[in-house]
Amino acid sequence: MDALKSMLSPLGVGSANAIQDTLKLVVIGGTVETARRASAGAWHTFLDSFFLTAHFSQEDYPYDWLMHWLSKQPAWGRSREFEITTRTVGRNGLTQSTTGDLDEEDEEEDEDALVHGRRKRKVAFMPSIDTTHTIYYRGHWLRITRTKRYPDYGHGSALKISVIARNNDILKKLVLEAKREYEKDAEHRVHIFMADTTYGCWRWNGARQKRPMSSIVLQPGVKDMLLADCKDFLCSEDWYAERGIPFRRGYLLHGVPGSGKTSLIHSLAGELGLDIYVVSLSSKGMSDNTLTTLMGHVPSRCILLLEDLDAAFTRSVSRDASSTGAPTASNTNSTTTETNDGSTLSLSGLLNSLDGVAAAEGRLLFATTNHIERLDPALSRPGRMDVWVNFTHATKWQAEGIFKCFFPSKPAGVATASPSEEDVDTSQKNLPLPKRKTPSHTIPVLDETEISELAKRFADSIPENELSVAALQGYLLKNKVRPRECVDEVAQWVVEERETREKLKKEKAEREAKEKKEAEEKERKEKEEKVAKEQEEKDAKEKTERKERAKTKKAHRGETALKLESPTTSTTSLTTTETVVVLSTAESSSSESDSSNGGIEADTEESITSEEEPDKAADSAESGDSAVKDSNHSKEKWVAVKADS
Repeated sequence: MDALKSMLSPLGVGSANAIQDTLKLVVIGGTVETARRASAGAWHTFLDSFFLTAHFSQEDYPYDWLMHWLSKQPAWGRSREFEITTRTVGRNGLTQSTTGDLDEEDEEEDEDALVHGRRKRKVAFMPSIDTTHTIYYRGHWLRITRTKRYPDYGHGSALKISVIARNNDILKKLVLEAKREYEKDAEHRVHIFMADTTYGCWRWNGARQKRPMSSIVLQPGVKDMLLADCKDFLCSEDWYAERGIPFRRGYLLHGVPGSGKTSLIHSLAGELGLDIYVVSLSSKGMSDNTLTTLMGHVPSRCILLLEDLDAAFTRSVSRDASSTGAPTASNTNSTTTETNDGSTLSLSGLLNSLDGVAAAEGRLLFATTNHIERLDPALSRPGRMDVWVNFTHATKWQAEGIFKCFFPSKPAGVATASPSEEDVDTSQKNLPLPKRKTPSHTIPVLDETEISELAKRFADSIPENELSVAALQGYLLKNKVRPRECVDEVAQWVVEERETREKLKKEKAEREAKEKKEAEEKERKEKEEKVAKEQEEKDAKEKTERKERAKTKKAHRGETALKLESPTTSTTSLTTTETVVVLSTAESSSSESDSSNGGIEADTEESITSEEEPDKAADSAESGDSAVKDSNHSKEKWVAVKADS
């Protein structure tokens, strides 16, 4: 410092003090900036060492787990910034109610009451988006922020959780706990995913209540066989790998409509705990590449459903036995623009997507069809469709089982009057317990003996293999609280069903006959119009040819007249030699005989002569030939013969 002062002393004391102050400021500023950078680096080092952040996207399952877990946390409902909404059902189909929800005083007493045909709306307080919330969990403070990944499109939420910890064990415990609670609450639901052909991905379509296997009444042994086969396949991945067999299994359910094919798949998905992925092969925009992409994104453990496989490449609205799946001739023209919807899926593309190199493994493929004879053999062969199950109309055995499933029974000799003490039906054993305190329908619970007797009577009144299972279910639904009256009236219902089917069959026959008659009439009119048009074209062509011939002859006569004219017309009598032969006409009697003899020739040339008469008059007036004509005889014909010069 002394050396610096000695250097600055010649410059003056005032300037030296100013420079010293400046240097002091520089030193202080550098020290502060160094401290700031050191502290920022230390803070970042601390964050990298002890602060953990996890991101969850709405497109994946963990997001649903954590959102369901957060909805049960008291701190989540006591947020300082929130949204008031009535849409509390999340993507998983579960009600995401929080502790801050607004409840009415009488809601506890009548929770499931209907107001104008729908349930009462609950007002929920949900934390706002882009707001950070703090929750205490197992000795750690969690900072949770929910954001929108695509704000312009209104979807694509994301969740960010930050915590101060040495390792990520706390986040692992959080995710596993959220997963267990989610699966516990969603145990009785089946998730449905639909194929999105626009973006080539799967879209969540909703969650459906599980259907118990006991509610599916098939032929003896069929249901147990399918369930055992599915369970054995899901446990045999190593066995397939050791033998080099693709780990895939296909089931073809074929038969009459309304026989329970789709219901069986729904029940199997609930029993096995699998999600259902539905593909509509005839949807707009479906192509080979789109289907291959969708098949490649199917999870390893799920049910892949192809409904109405026989109608995959058609647009027919008829599903009866006589229909071939192609549009009829009467409406072919009207549906031409409708069928041109951009669907370019081919049979080869479908086959490659089912068992090609890029096809997913570990999935259960279920395909349904009403007409198995229309399927290509390459599509239904073993390896693609390994198990075939035929569904027929309801038998007497099925009718009896469906009746017992609809009406619960209590064991014989047990008298219980209180509904709370009644035995629960075995068909409802894997359904969630109802939340309502009192049942909405009072169903009489009969003894097991009486139910068996009524079921037997009901089955005896049902004809064998004539009515569909869906028809029986519809009849029982109309009489779900009248088991005895249901059995007494079933015979009359069968008669009415037969009359209705006969009426529909008759109307269909009349409609088809009418359409056939209209088609024939239309074809006849088109044929007549075609013949008339051809005749008009032929007449017009003949008329044109006659005019062309007349014009040609006229032009030829004009050329002849031009040749007859000469430049020296005034001296024609001196330079040329002409012989004029005057032929006297015969008497009128001879001319009449000549005209009668040449009548045929005159008739054939009448039209041409009538057109040529003005031309002849003009030629005779303009010609310069010297002809001699007798004025005393009006009925004379003359011919001028021009000799060569």
